[in-house]
Amino acid sequence: MKWSDVVYGKFVGGRGAVGLLALRIVAGLGFMFHGWGKIQNPMGWMGPDAGTPGFFQALAAISEFGGGLAWILGALMPLASFGLLCTMAVAVHFHAVIKGDPFVGFEGSYEPALIYLCIALLFLLLGPGRYSVDAMIFGKKSGASRRPS
Repeated sequence: MKWSDVVYGKFVGGRGAVGLLALRIVAGLGFMFHGWGKIQNPMGWMGPDAGTPGFFQALAAISEFGGGLAWILGALMPLASFGLLCTMAVAVHFHAVIKGDPFVGFEGSYEPALIYLCIALLFLLLGPGRYSVDAMIFGKKSGASRRPS
């Protein structure tokens, strides 16, 4: 068994692959927009009074901008999804626990972070689908319509 079989499993084909492609593009664009300002100043986007070290700010900036691009392309999906899942777990904790924001609210909420966290989990579990760079590189040449087991 190859390492890529362990990491990627089977690539979803058919209508499921189209749905995963659409979700990857929309969620990936969202993350790129959220990460654009952060990637401009990756070590200090939270400001000088932030209690978060620059290294962790940079990880979040790279996860959001680079992870969004990776989702759009369907490239390095396990790594990108894990980074985004961790980033969104911190965001959910910050908004729900530290700030006490409601699930849905006009002045702040943890709903978007939780939705993105669930999307990252979905991509970790299902992979990017047949229409992805990962499938072109790591997918088997036969069985284009494989489904997850």
